[in-house]
Amino acid sequence: MLKELNDQNFQQEVLNASKPVLVDFWASWCGPCKMLGPIVEELAKDFEGKNVVIGKLEVDANQTVPAQYQIMSVPTIIVFKDGKPAEQMVGVQSKEHLTAVLNKFM
Repeated sequence: MLKELNDQNFQQEVLNASKPVLVDFWASWCGPCKMLGPIVEELAKDFEGKNVVIGKLEVDANQTVPAQYQIMSVPTIIVFKDGKPAEQMVGVQSKEHLTAVLNKFM
């Protein structure tokens, strides 16, 4: 299931998570984000029940967390492990690439 993340729940859902967490930083006006969105949603279904969490954080409505991680362009994907950024990708990524990245952390 795709987790909706925000400035208020980020600490609990991502930084304190016992599992790796993939976070898609996106914006509603962003064309590449609209291309990546369905891929992230498919990943969330594919990895449901596995040792990973997949979430999205809308950068315009939540500005504190993106500022902390210096998100300068969207889409940006960060995989967090043990509360720390472990891998970061900018731009549209293929489902195959994201699957391979997630499998490294499981």
